[in-house]
Amino acid sequence: MFHAHFSEGVSHAKIILIGEHSVVYGKPAIALPLSEVKTTVTIEETYNMPSSIKSRYFDGPLVSMPKAMKGLKHLILLILKKNNKQDFPFTMTIKSDLPAERGMGSSAATAIAVTRALYNFFELELTQEDLLALANVSEIDMHGNPSGLDAATSASNQPVWMIRNQELKEIPIHLDGCLLICDSGIKGKTGEAVASVRNLLEKKPLETSDLLNKLEKLTYDARKQLNNNNIVGLGDTFNRAQEQLTKLGVSDTKLNYLIAVSKRLGSLGSKLTGGGRGGCFICLMPSKKVAQKAASVLKREGATQTWIQPLGITVTEEVN
Repeated sequence: MFHAHFSEGVSHAKIILIGEHSVVYGKPAIALPLSEVKTTVTIEETYNMPSSIKSRYFDGPLVSMPKAMKGLKHLILLILKKNNKQDFPFTMTIKSDLPAERGMGSSAATAIAVTRALYNFFELELTQEDLLALANVSEIDMHGNPSGLDAATSASNQPVWMIRNQELKEIPIHLDGCLLICDSGIKGKTGEAVASVRNLLEKKPLETSDLLNKLEKLTYDARKQLNNNNIVGLGDTFNRAQEQLTKLGVSDTKLNYLIAVSKRLGSLGSKLTGGGRGGCFICLMPSKKVAQKAASVLKREGATQTWIQPLGITVTEEVN
């Protein structure tokens, strides 16, 4: 019945490089882990006190976690029950660099970090398969029918290629240049955007299927370009994907404006990432220097936060 007095679990953000929306219809998507945009969960033993949670959303007893955190509460209680550890009280502190509801996989990153921290605390072995299955428990509560892409990328150091319920694997990346990720400052509306595409598909099946098929082809192109260091080709692919996403109705005025600005500032290709209708957008930059310069201008134009991610090796840093 061993357990540590203190433990930690860490995970990171993700962004979808390409394939958002079309992934819902059985087509591939590529996601990229952002290894320095972290979620860190620490657990300390507490004596004669009920287990409690400290986070940006809630501070209090585990049993009183609010409805908005029901997925996490379910996950924690399940892990304790599964391993017969209900009688070991602790304080869990959740700290995250990830903005919520921006398509960066905030809930999945938290589930991965919480699971790792609990298994470390109780000194239990945790396989990658079990980690993803457990994280999915919380994701199902939060999102109903998650694809598993967020959890897999939050737990990975490599880009992840996914075709829903068929294929989920890490893929190589050999690319000069870097990615500038910008938060538009508007909360993304993923549920609304997904529903509007479904609606469009019912109303205009031929045109909408054609847009989704184009996104599928662009995702296959991007995979080759990532592997062959074809940064100019990938930039073009990003721009074309953004055109299809705009036609699907999931971009918005502010995103379109900031994306146009980024191209004037040296981006080889820019597109929204995630559900759209706000949220984040990504810009493929030839160098870190160009990215840093662009980041400061985009902030003046209305982006609220920016991150830079080199693409050969997975290291990120926040730009202030």
